[in-house]
Parts: sequence; C-alpha cells; structure tokens
Amino acid sequence: MFSPIPQSARRPTWKQVLVWVGFGYVATGLFIGGTLAGVGGKPGMPFTQALLAIAIGMSALFVLTSLLGVMAQRTGLSLALISRYSYGRLGANLPMIAMGLLTLGWFAAITGMVGDIWGSFLGNPSGIIVFNPEAYGYTGSMITLEVFLACLIAGLLFTFTSLYGMKGLEIIAIPVSPIIMLIAVTTGVAMLHEGGGLAEFIARSDQNSGLPLSTAVTMVIGSWIAGAVMGVDLFRFNKSVTAVLLGAAACFIFTNPLLNVVGYIGTVTVGMPNYVTWMLGKSVILATIGVLTWTLSLWTTNDAELYCNSLYTGPVLDSVGIKVNKKTLILIVGILGTLLGSLGFYQILFSQFITYLGTMAPPLAGPLLADYYLSRRCNYPLDQLNKQPNFNWAGVISAVLGMSAGLAFSLYNVLPNWPTGLLALLLTIVTYALIRPMMTAKH
Repeated sequence: MFSPIPQSARRPTWKQVLVWVGFGYVATGLFIGGTLAGVGGKPGMPFTQALLAIAIGMSALFVLTSLLGVMAQRTGLSLALISRYSYGRLGANLPMIAMGLLTLGWFAAITGMVGDIWGSFLGNPSGIIVFNPEAYGYTGSMITLEVFLACLIAGLLFTFTSLYGMKGLEIIAIPVSPIIMLIAVTTGVAMLHEGGGLAEFIARSDQNSGLPLSTAVTMVIGSWIAGAVMGVDLFRFNKSVTAVLLGAAACFIFTNPLLNVVGYIGTVTVGMPNYVTWMLGKSVILATIGVLTWTLSLWTTNDAELYCNSLYTGPVLDSVGIKVNKKTLILIVGILGTLLGSLGFYQILFSQFITYLGTMAPPLAGPLLADYYLSRRCNYPLDQLNKQPNFNWAGVISAVLGMSAGLAFSLYNVLPNWPTGLLALLLTIVTYALIRPMMTAKH
C-alpha cells in the first residue's frame, strides 16, 4: 500500500487486459446506449449519430485513462502515493477522501444492481417488504426480502474475493470476461432479429431526434470519467506502456462501446436497453443465464471498486496515526457498502450520486496530469516520495476550484451541452499550470 510495485510483481499483460474488460462491464454502458436511443419516448438520435457520440466520448476517455495509466506504470505507485507529488503528503488526503466516497458509493450501487435483477427473477414469494422508499418521502422501487437477501449475499461474496487483491480480480475476470462479452453480442444480435432485422432497425433509429450531439458526448464521457481516475491503481501492475494502452483500449474501445451499442439496439428493437431484462421474459433457461452472467459481470467491477477503496482510505487513516491493514479495510468498507446496497442506495440515491460526484471527481486528476507531464516533464524520482512537503498548494487550490466549478455546473445547469466533468478537469489543469510556477518561485 505504501511502496511501488516492483517489476517482479507486475502481472501478465493478457490477464490485465481481461481485468479491464471485466472492470469496464457496467450496467451504465447499456443505459447510456438506451438514452442515446431515446428510451421511454425521450429525445434520442439516429444510430449513425449515436456511433459518432460514442466514438468521440470513448476516445476522450481512452486518452485520459492512458495518460494516467502511463504515470502509474512507469512509477509503480498507487493513486495515493503518486498524489503526494502534486498535492503534498497531507494534501493527498483531499483526492483520497473523495475517491474513497466515490468507490464506496459505486460498490453499494452495483450491489444494489445485482440484488435488483435477482428480485426481478425471483419475484416476491415471501410477501415481505424490508424497505419502502415512499414511506420516507423518496421515490424508487420497494426493497423486498428477496432483493435484500440477494444484495446481502452478493455484497459479502464481492468482499471475500476482494481480499485477494489483484490476483482475486484476475481469478474472477479471466474466465468471466470472454463469456459475458459473448452473451452481450449474442443477445444484441437476437434483439436485432426480433425487431425485424438490420434494415428495420436503421429505419426506426432514423426517426429518433431531439438529442444534440454535444449532450450525447457529455453523457458518454460522464458515465466513465470518474472511473478513469481509478485506473491508476490497476495500471501500476502493468509491465509496459503497451500493456496500459491495451488495457485502456479493452475498456473504452471494446467493452464500453459494445455495451452502448447493445443498449441502443435493445431500446430501438424491443424497448429495453438492458438485455438481461429482455432475457427474463423469454424462458427460465435464458433468464437463469442472464441473471448469472449479470452477477458475474458486475462481480469483476465491484471487486475493483472495493480493492481500490482500501488503497484510498488506508493512507488517509495512516496520515492521522491510525494503522489499519488492507484486508481489514476491505472487510469494513465491504460490509458497509453491502448494507447500503441492501437498503436501497441504488434505487433511491444513485442518480444524484452519479450527477454530483461524476462532475466533482474528474478535477482530482488535473493536478496529477499537470504536475507529471507539464511541470516535472515525466520525471518522478522515487527517492523523493517521502520528502514531499505536507501541502502542494497549487494542487490543492486548483483541485478545489475545479471541483467547485464541476458542482456549480451541475447545480446551476451551466454549459448543459458540454461535458462538464471534462471542462472542470481542463480548468484544473490550466489553473495548476499557471499557479505552480508562481508558488515555486515564491518558495
């Protein structure tokens, strides 16, 4: 947790690529595709325009993730350690606290996604309602006993496999990743066939209108820009820059665009972006396959969320004199996230969580990129890691400014047709590049 990953401990490239396939397989990819298709009668866009939006958005994510990944691969440092150069030893707590909350929220949400699909599969034969959001003034589906137990079991299983770190991620990802991608492609083709074939699909998609390209690109980028920051803690296990590029491509050139397309096809042809929901209505066998693959696919993602969380919260606690080993942190956060997921975090708070943290988290990467590539010319001497000042105020100030701007963009609907998270990130980079030389000269 507090030292670089040596070359002897780096993982084979093919295994890391499969980890990124599994990490990138998140339900939001399907839902974004559905949004581009105008799910629920909302504004959408033709398929060719949707492909353009996906290409632009995913290309931006690929570049950002690769730049962060190269930093991690060359230094072998975790996000917490690499942040010391751009934020300072104590200043690094700012991005770590934010990323700790982000990954906890994602763990709870994904656990809720798994429980929700199992609830649809099992129904409510017990007749027991554990939690009704409407009784407390919230909107969202009721948490039945079946959903609650599914969340509880899934969350504890995710927590158990996360205890094994990167090897645990590979154990799940290697056999599961090819299977889930094959099923996604197969169901996409099946839904296309059910909807009347390719020609009928294109004709229907051409009727979509009302969604500007700029807004679509914003949604595509916003769905994953915060996750790109997490990549630092996965890429530090890569053996080469080529491995970094292949991993980023596996997520943003292959997995996510494919899910976007499948979600778009499902919406236009059968009226639903989530292919598992479509499988539930076909047969018991297909429903069972769909629910199991859904669980396994999200398992790989949630393992990464929990593993990275321990790398964020551990250094923060250590900085105030509290020593907690990584496995203990995984257990504590895993249990907390499981309880949050079981009690409706996904059903009630997920959209607000994504909106605000999705715009506030990207600027955290700004000081890292500006410091490494612009100020220090890709040179982080590892012997200076523990000699950094307590605060690099250029990093702290620029990040706070960028996060505040991102939050303001969301709250006051500023520049609604632009990728606000990306704009906040760019603002942070420019701010750091301007004030860092002045503060260095003053010092």
